[in-house]
Amino acid sequence: MEQTSRRSKILQIIALGVAGGSIYLIPYIRYVFYDWQMSAMGISNTQLGLLTTAYTIGNIILYIPGGVIADKFSTKKSIIIALGATTLLTFIFAFRMGSFAFALIVWGLFAVTTTFLFWDSLFKTLRLVADEDEQGFMFGLYYMCNGLTGAIVNAVGLKVAGAFGTTDQSKFFWAVVVYAIATGVAALLVAIFLKDNKSAEALSVKNEEDEFHFSMVGQLLKNPTVWAFALIVFCGYAIYSSTSYFTPYLTDVKGVSPEDSGYLSIIRTYIFYIVSPLSGLLADKVIKSTSKWFIFLFVILGLLYAGVFIIPAGASVGAVSFYTLLPGLFGLALYGIIFSIASEIKIPAAVMGTAVGLASIIGYLPDLFMATMFGSWLDKLGNAGYNYIFIFLTAVSAVGLLLTLFVRSRAKKLA
Repeated sequence: MEQTSRRSKILQIIALGVAGGSIYLIPYIRYVFYDWQMSAMGISNTQLGLLTTAYTIGNIILYIPGGVIADKFSTKKSIIIALGATTLLTFIFAFRMGSFAFALIVWGLFAVTTTFLFWDSLFKTLRLVADEDEQGFMFGLYYMCNGLTGAIVNAVGLKVAGAFGTTDQSKFFWAVVVYAIATGVAALLVAIFLKDNKSAEALSVKNEEDEFHFSMVGQLLKNPTVWAFALIVFCGYAIYSSTSYFTPYLTDVKGVSPEDSGYLSIIRTYIFYIVSPLSGLLADKVIKSTSKWFIFLFVILGLLYAGVFIIPAGASVGAVSFYTLLPGLFGLALYGIIFSIASEIKIPAAVMGTAVGLASIIGYLPDLFMATMFGSWLDKLGNAGYNYIFIFLTAVSAVGLLLTLFVRSRAKKLA
């Protein structure tokens, strides 16, 4: 029976991983298809960043309402509806990509499907599926499946775009179509394998005190550790999401082709998610503390971003390309289990959806301003703009380190 339960958990996590790995591809399509998207849509670096800003404004408005929805209603139904609606929107965008104004509207609607309906429901389900002593591993397994899905779909997108596209616009069109098909497949997998969270919650909630009440939201807002948790998510996500700027960095500064840089981006942004389960196991079983593991990772990441400035001018393209993979590797070891720290600071499962919503408002603020800010630096300063980007990310790593030291001290007291 225990083996069957374990198998069921893993199948549910895999289905969720495919869902999460596909639904966020389209809002962040610039991660892999940066140059093709600008060319196909006829927009600047700043405008490309503004799409992410529009998406993030919608997310900020919807994180908390989405968390309440996740805590009160069936998360399985919300996830399926989210995937279906994203599929439809993606197909619509494929045929109207020439209009920047229309794209802004679509990116705003992606906030409804991927945040209000999906995001908090996803993490509520992950928390309920995994037991307390396997949070790190299960979150890591989820992100591994998430990353592998992103890698496979993007690799297929690149192949299909190269086979059927003759211009940047037609290549980008086929990449978008592949994304739409991926979310449709994910919806089917979730419908087949995911159990309704109401039955899972019945097993997890032992008494009435553990059930969700709106008064708990106020308690969360008064908890300084929850705010620190949210800011750690901010730092971890800022570092992870900004590895996408190594894609244009390699093409602009080192002369790598967009196709080759795109494949490196797939490795950096998605394939390295395979380290997430190992990262979770290290936190759970070896170090026995997520916060202690995060301290080490923030130090390494700060050194790696600062190290960009001491790369020799005569370094080979291959060596520089390899170096740009390292922030992706350690960044995903961190971001791949970033939300598992909620268990260490004793956030109850009954309010996990709301807590994730609250943390996400702060944690995903980088999307509100960073893409536009980085794009503006590149438009105004050219290749010198990358220096500002890497200095900024070094500072973010230092802030993440300080916040994690604070959470570590609070976790000791709670223990």
